[in-house]
Amino acid sequence: MLRESVEPFIRDAGANAGYGYTTGARLSSRLATQRSTDVVAQTAAFAGRSVLDVGCGDGFYTARIWDLGRPCGLVALDAAETAVHVAAGKLGQRPVRFLVADAHRLPFRDGAFDVVLLQSILHHADAPEQMVREALRVASRVVVHEPNGNNLGLKVIERVSKYHREHRERSYTPRRVGRWLSDAGGAVVSCQFAGFVPMFCPDILARLMKRLEPLVERLPVVNALGCAVYVMVAEKYGRS
Repeated sequence: MLRESVEPFIRDAGANAGYGYTTGARLSSRLATQRSTDVVAQTAAFAGRSVLDVGCGDGFYTARIWDLGRPCGLVALDAAETAVHVAAGKLGQRPVRFLVADAHRLPFRDGAFDVVLLQSILHHADAPEQMVREALRVASRVVVHEPNGNNLGLKVIERVSKYHREHRERSYTPRRVGRWLSDAGGAVVSCQFAGFVPMFCPDILARLMKRLEPLVERLPVVNALGCAVYVMVAEKYGRS
């Protein structure tokens, strides 16, 4: 990844010993990250499999994937070296291997893993379609967790929020990510919209939106346009 893309994350991890939305006490961030964790774990894509966590950041989600997903092995990488250092220090006795690497050019042989988790990294990437190709090169199954590019409110936030601009956030629709997966030789087998609580919002709004969240997630069209994130699972064509 380009250095200017990675620099904000190096800065964040160094200043806060992690990222603001994982280390802060704000209710909205806790609710949003928990919902994302639950939905990713519920894909049941990791149990007993070797997993590569691409975009591990400060290790917040990595720890939860190990605990809830029950993989047989887990390697986690990120281009932000400070974040990787923080992550390695937070995982305790979990047998996770960390390394600094560019997800556009993964340092692994073809088929090295059973599953790749692309954890909220495509919307920061310089060439997200290349990350998708690399993921399907090194694994036969890919799990994508991303902000919902169908959500018009999110599109506004990406333009007006200083944080979102500094971190070069550009959310993509599930249709677009699905097309990248197809072009790379994969087929989408499931896609779930989830979450309704936006990061960094006031507590009173977070509580209200959390109460509405189950209804928003259940209603077709409403969930596609209103949910905060989606989790997509794809498998390589010809997978045995």
